[in-house]
Amino acid sequence: QVQLVESGGGLVQPGGSLRLSCGASGRTFSSGTVAWFRQVLGKEREFVSAIRLSEGSTHYADVVRGRFTISKNSAKTTVFLQMNSLKPEDTAVYYCAAVNSRLIVSRLRDEENYDGWGQGTQVTVSS
Repeated sequence: QVQLVESGGGLVQPGGSLRLSCGASGRTFSSGTVAWFRQVLGKEREFVSAIRLSEGSTHYADVVRGRFTISKNSAKTTVFLQMNSLKPEDTAVYYCAAVNSRLIVSRLRDEENYDGWGQGTQVTVSS
């Protein structure tokens, strides 16, 4: 199980951008899978995006595709979520999740397949 630390949340106006970062405390992500989920108070946590580190393939929820980009640094110590054209409905607590295995595509969106989680970072999109 990997310990994760997120950063980069904050308040931004509609149409603005933010970049979230997810670091693995004291280690690299190896060849597993890292994902971002988000949760609005009173609602279930939902999948946002994932990256499979061995080949770098990326996957997105339909509601963020074309606006958000997930990436990793070359050292595999940090995964980023670049969020552009933000909308008020993107407001949520964003969580980084990881597992030390390459998940098949059909399992990427299920939070039960991840065993490491960050504490969450608040993203608020408001004018």
